[in-house]
Amino acid sequence: MRNLTPLEARVLGVLVEKQHTVPDTYPLSLNALVAGCNQKTARVPVIEATDAEVLTAVDGLKSQSLAFEGSSSRVVKFEHNMARGYAVPAQAVALLAVLMLRGPQTAAELRLNCERLHRFADISAVEGFLEELAERYPPRVVKLGRAPGEREARWAHLLCGEVAQPAGALAAGSGADPGQSVSAGEIAALKAEQARLAAEVAELRTLVERLARELGVE
Repeated sequence: MRNLTPLEARVLGVLVEKQHTVPDTYPLSLNALVAGCNQKTARVPVIEATDAEVLTAVDGLKSQSLAFEGSSSRVVKFEHNMARGYAVPAQAVALLAVLMLRGPQTAAELRLNCERLHRFADISAVEGFLEELAERYPPRVVKLGRAPGEREARWAHLLCGEVAQPAGALAAGSGADPGQSVSAGEIAALKAEQARLAAEVAELRTLVERLARELGVE
């Protein structure tokens, strides 16, 4: 399966999202699909795709069996086939859809933003599915290194290919953070501790020398 174009990913994400958020109007007409792609909220980045561009993206998804035209309607409507196309469970479909629509996010952000698509019990459940997707071949998601100042690593989908790491990012899973600085107070405390230890060593040396003299030991 080839990598998706950014617009194909947006279309696929919209189809998954609207299946859960507006089930009464799903499958989606072309007008509804274009509106979902160009939505101003819950989209990163915000785009302005035309009807023709969205149709081209739909054709690309259809060629990979990721979308198809719905039946029983006078108006042509579209629906996704993501779970079967990528052979992933519904939980993974929800995570991938939100990543396609909103860009890289932490596990906590994904749990919150997936609420209407799938309700995860806790953050560890989200991380479990993300790790499964990352360990697949080919991998479907990647854990990005933490950028300076960030406490948690973000996850990104790989359905459109490799993702650029944040500038100055720390390798995922590493405990050090080059973005953290040592305060003046911490430096003063370290110097005080060093002086205390030096004084203690001097006292111990004096004691050892006195005992050695008393015992006649060189």
